[in-house]
Amino acid sequence: MRRLTFLSIAMLVFSVLGVQLRAQEATLADRIAALPHVKDVQEMESTRFAEKYLVIFEQPIDHENPDMGTFTQRVYVCAVHPDSATVVVTEGYGAQYAASPRYRDEISALFNTNNIVVEHRYFLESTPYPGKSPEEVNWDYMNAPNAAADLHEVVTSLKGVFDGKWISTGISKGGQTTMLYRAYYPEDVDFSVPYVGPLCRGAQDGRHEPFIENYVGTPADREAVKNFQIELLLRKDRLMPMYDSLCKAREFEFRAPVDEIYDYSVLEFSFAFWQWGYPVSEIPGKDASDREVFDYMMKVSSPDYFVKWSVTSPFFVQAAQELGYYGYDMKPFKKYRKYFSIKTTDNYLTRLMLPQNREFPFSDYLYNKISAFLLATDARMLFIYGQFDPWSAVMPADPHKDNIKFFIQPGGSHRARIATFDEATQKEIKSILSQWLYE
Repeated sequence: MRRLTFLSIAMLVFSVLGVQLRAQEATLADRIAALPHVKDVQEMESTRFAEKYLVIFEQPIDHENPDMGTFTQRVYVCAVHPDSATVVVTEGYGAQYAASPRYRDEISALFNTNNIVVEHRYFLESTPYPGKSPEEVNWDYMNAPNAAADLHEVVTSLKGVFDGKWISTGISKGGQTTMLYRAYYPEDVDFSVPYVGPLCRGAQDGRHEPFIENYVGTPADREAVKNFQIELLLRKDRLMPMYDSLCKAREFEFRAPVDEIYDYSVLEFSFAFWQWGYPVSEIPGKDASDREVFDYMMKVSSPDYFVKWSVTSPFFVQAAQELGYYGYDMKPFKKYRKYFSIKTTDNYLTRLMLPQNREFPFSDYLYNKISAFLLATDARMLFIYGQFDPWSAVMPADPHKDNIKFFIQPGGSHRARIATFDEATQKEIKSILSQWLYE
């Protein structure tokens, strides 16, 4: 009897030790799979990280009302080591790009951190209403509080695996998301790096148009861009057949007649030109052929931007309600009004970009929340903008705090990154981030 008892105890001890050893040997994928709200973990190829996984999180459709049901959200988890710092990319759109084996965020590459990308709700595979048309979707839960809560749930959960410091970052709309996430959950991350993120105060904010008219490039550069737009109007009768043919060939569908879409392409040209930093020297002159002029118009301001619906169109719903957007100024072209098919650009976002089954009134609560947060806090945040990017017209006001830094690339566009600054400024930026990361 004693022998049996001893053997039983021994077996129990070995069993416990075995469990402990197996726990110690649990893979990263196993640890992630065991986290709250994780529904699936799929291994992915990476040439930039030791391990990479597509992680499917289950999220409430409405975080304030869990009874509304759930949806699944894509999260790409790229791992260096569980003890390393982690950069979470607060994406503003879909995140399919992060599936590339070569993907790595700039900050993650600079400091050799883990890298996590969270696909924004309502985009691509992370929509609560897969397969439904825009007219059928319930857009009530496409908002900043829910987007911030999504990020909070993901980050809180993954902190059970990744033990180092946390950094939030994003580009453009993702930069907006970085700002709102920090305003809603200021303690989730140690510091934030929003790139070229706008902070608008209206559906047609009103600050972009005078910025383009007066502050981008040189006076000669601005005149060259405007003259090309005038040339597009003067040649409208000759270019419209090409424009219409291209739209039909690509099966573009619009919410307005194609000749009006042409007008919007002309007006959009200056915004797109300065946003993406095209060289003035490549603008075709007045002696250029119609084909040359048309091809350059398509390069900078293609009609696909105005299609009835695309994979990025959920953004416009959010812009109309809370993120805001820009307008178009027809006054610089008052001598050429006869060439326009449109009479006004007022409320164009609703007319061209939004589902037509409901109204989307704008509220400035998010602008006020983020502005108030920056005034009230000294949270570590480093903002990056391009000087000539029209979105820089609506950057947040600098509150002049010790730990809130603004870097504006001279002559820069929406492509402004740490790597696009001069060597001395890059060194300064990296020094600040290093201090925040390693102290």
